[in-house]
Amino acid sequence: MSTGKWVSASMPYLTPRENGQGDAWSAEAAAQGRRGTQRILHAGEVPAPADVAQLLGVPEGEPVVVRRRLILLDDAPVELTDTYYPAQIARGTALAGTARIRGGAVTLLARLGHVGAVVREDVTAGLPDEDERRTLHTSPTDPVLRLTRLTLDGDDRPIQVDQMVMPAQRQRLRYEIRIG
Repeated sequence: MSTGKWVSASMPYLTPRENGQGDAWSAEAAAQGRRGTQRILHAGEVPAPADVAQLLGVPEGEPVVVRRRLILLDDAPVELTDTYYPAQIARGTALAGTARIRGGAVTLLARLGHVGAVVREDVTAGLPDEDERRTLHTSPTDPVLRLTRLTLDGDDRPIQVDQMVMPAQRQRLRYEIRIG
């Protein structure tokens, strides 16, 4: 791993944590001798944007719960993540609030009876919009990676959509696939 570049794997973020464990990001960063934190920028119900509505299988504009987080590594912004949940799953839970969730959102979802079984990720690259550029401290010409993750339960029902934006020059995504 080169200095300043973070290697990120998805699996730790898809698995509920054991009782007493912190969130996956803090643990992953600590394992590398770094400090991973996050700041909740917004949480609550919003009308579902078209792309999120399609992934969650709800009508555009229907209320969904979103948590917008700024992910920090050693106090430097490395990712901006919007996580959307169907309102019937998240309304009235900690997912709709700005407080930290012990063990992370995936752990809370599992406690609520919603366990991910299938995950689909799409990664694209592009330039940041003004808000992303300002939040992630990039220039207008620094490319970003956009990762969209859809998590489905064992009955193929959508339970979560993550939309992540990461400065491309600071990231390397790693996928490990086991067959058979």
